[in-house]
Amino acid sequence: MKLQRAFFLLVVLLFTVAACAKSTDGAMEKQAWKEIHSGALLVDVRSQKEYEGGHLEGALLMPYDKIPERLAEFGEDKNRSIVVYCRSGKRAGVAEQTLREAGFTQVLNAGGYETMKAAER
Repeated sequence: MKLQRAFFLLVVLLFTVAACAKSTDGAMEKQAWKEIHSGALLVDVRSQKEYEGGHLEGALLMPYDKIPERLAEFGEDKNRSIVVYCRSGKRAGVAEQTLREAGFTQVLNAGGYETMKAAER
């Protein structure tokens, strides 16, 4: 009985992990590049040092924690397409949330710099 319960819990856990796993098919990166090539504002939300170590061409540097005080730099068009990225996607998620709370409706978290760079090829 205990073995069956443990097995059942393991199966449930595996299905949960699989359901929560990020897609690796590159769809998000493809969508981000489509938006960028269509004129979206590309924003690198990493630190100055990270940006200087390499960034996507044309990206505006705006560390995620500086966005609230620099909202005016995004302009008045709340429907403007904006693509944000960082190292892994976590800070870009915070940036996306901040921008959405400020009323911007077309914000895409493109994830990490290295993944985006690789998808560009």
